Order: sequence, then structure tokens, then C-alpha cells
Amino acid sequence: MPARRVIVEADGGSRGNPGDAAYGALVRDADTGEVIAERAETIGIATNNVAEYSGLIAGLELVADHVPEAEVEVRMDSKLVIEQMAGRWKIKHPDMRPLAVKAQGLAPFGTEWTWVPRAQNSAADALLNAALDAAQGKTPAEPTAPAPKNPLVGWRDASLGEPVTVIALRHGITPNTLEKRFCGSGGSDPGLTDEGVAQAERAAAYLARRGGVDAIVSSPLRRTQETAQVVGDKLGVDTAIEDGFAEAAFGEWDGLTFAEVKERWPEQLEAWLSSTAVAPKGGEPFDKVYKRVGRARERIVETYAGKTVVVVSHVTPIKMLVRIALGAPMQVIYRMELAPASLTTIQWWPDGTPSLRAFSYVPE
Repeated sequence: MPARRVIVEADGGSRGNPGDAAYGALVRDADTGEVIAERAETIGIATNNVAEYSGLIAGLELVADHVPEAEVEVRMDSKLVIEQMAGRWKIKHPDMRPLAVKAQGLAPFGTEWTWVPRAQNSAADALLNAALDAAQGKTPAEPTAPAPKNPLVGWRDASLGEPVTVIALRHGITPNTLEKRFCGSGGSDPGLTDEGVAQAERAAAYLARRGGVDAIVSSPLRRTQETAQVVGDKLGVDTAIEDGFAEAAFGEWDGLTFAEVKERWPEQLEAWLSSTAVAPKGGEPFDKVYKRVGRARERIVETYAGKTVVVVSHVTPIKMLVRIALGAPMQVIYRMELAPASLTTIQWWPDGTPSLRAFSYVPE
């Protein structure tokens, strides 16, 4: 059986050259076009060439992590990097030599090196620019998700239809929340503490004052159902269960603190922190959570067109909803912090245009 073929698309850029720099890289199935894995990261102050080599290295590391036996073609719009890696140009600059050596060590035997015009490397370019925008506090200029037909949210009126308003409510605190323990699906399923119930009551009171809630949808876990029950009782609205909004499964890490996991499985933890495609043993990778949250969002948008829905969920799924709305790279989830019983509001208009209206608001 022939080996699987994959394409590495990589890019790097510097705003200043040297200046604030980042790279973007992804691995794509050569036959189907499916993106297998992606990565984007800022690297501090660097030149364009250093950023481009960093993107190449990241792409080759993704291959090693996800499809180590595959045949590889690298496509970049950097003529310098492609020609140097193919052995046709000499590497004269001392800053480039160690990067090139590292890339050569990662590249599988027989790797093809292909220069492409910038327009054909837009996915990797979007990843790096989104990473730079996020680091500089800007809205990503070119989202990785399909762009909406009309991105001018502020100019919208009733002629364009009514948006679905999703108010994502994180559950109130539990004993595990207080002790900062991993607490996902398939493991311990604690209920709310007294303070967690009080937090849910404050959120319910805020939503009652706001008014206009048409439906409540909850993750199937106990802490979210208890939070949803408090809100539903206050608003007089029944709760539906949506499995897609459950927390990630943390497998054998469930119930342990970060320090305990680091002590027992340091290499596993390092791998998990380095790639959203990696899961704890018996757990679920963030890439998979992203996909199921995306499907759940689609069901909400289709079922509750033009309505307001409270989605009672957890840290990871709510971050994924924000990532979808912003069209940001996966690394953006590591730069968000959601308070217990906080409210994050996102609207999706009929043409698919999203609008992030509020993030991690905690009612008093």
C-alpha cells in the first residue's frame, strides 16, 4: 500500500524586519486537502527569514507528531528557504545555519521542496498574522475560518435578518474548581458548592433583568445541569441537553492538579501542552473538542434562528466558540481566562457573520 502523502504549508513574517515576528504552519492531506494539524506562534523580535525557518520547523514537527510515515512535500513562498533546503543555494547567514540544520534533521528522506506564489500560501500566512494580531491585541485580519460574506457587523440592520444570540454561561464553582483540578467528561462529576449555587443565582438574576431568553441548552454534566436548573427556574424556561458542549475528557488526569500530573507524567504533559492534537491517556484532544463544539454550534444556529439561547457549558467549549467567532488559530485558547459563572455573548447573523459582544462578564 503506498504511503500517505501530505503537504506542509509554512510561512513566517516580521512586522519591522526585524520586529514582532510569528510563524504559521499546517499539514494537509495531499489527496483530500483535509488539514491534519496546524500551529501558529509568536517568536518575539526576529527577521522575516528566521520566522520563515521557524514556520518550516514547526510544520515538519507536526508531520513527526501526526503522520510520521508519510511522504512529504513542503510548499512555501520563501524562495530563499526552499532553495537552501533543496541544496541549490548556499546558506551564508550565520543565523540561518542552525535553523536549516534543524529543519534538515526533521525532514523525512525524499522530501520535496516546492516554491509557490504567496497567493497559494494564504492559509499559513493567515495563521501567522492571526497570531501576531492576537499578541498585539488586535482582531485577526484574516481568519482561518471561512470569511463571512459581509464582515461589517456594525453596519447591520433588520433588513439582514435577526442573529442567533448565544450567551455562553460557564458553570458555578465546584470543589474541583476551588482546588484547580482537571475536571472533564468521563471522570469525576462534582456538583456545585454553596458558592457555586450563589454564582448561578447571580447569573440568573442578571439574565432575568436582561430578558429575552428563548431557550437554555446545557452540557450533560452535573455542574452545568445544576447551573442551568437555577437559571431555568428563575426564567421559567426548560433546559435541553446538548452533548457537544461537554467539557473535554482528561482521562487519567481527571481529578488531579497540574502539579500532580507534571510529577507523574512530565513527558505526556509536555506533549499535551505542545500540540492540541495530543490527549491525556484515555482523554480527548482539543482538536476533537473543537470539531464537536463546532457541530453543536451549527445545531444551535439552525434550531434557534433569530432567538437568544443560554448555553451552559465549560471552559474549553466556550473558548472554542470564541475561537470559531474570531476565526483565530487554535493557540488563542491558551490566551483566554474564563471566570466561573461568567457570561460570554456571541451573535451569528443569517449570512454566517459572527460578532463577539462580551467575554467572561461576571454579574454582581
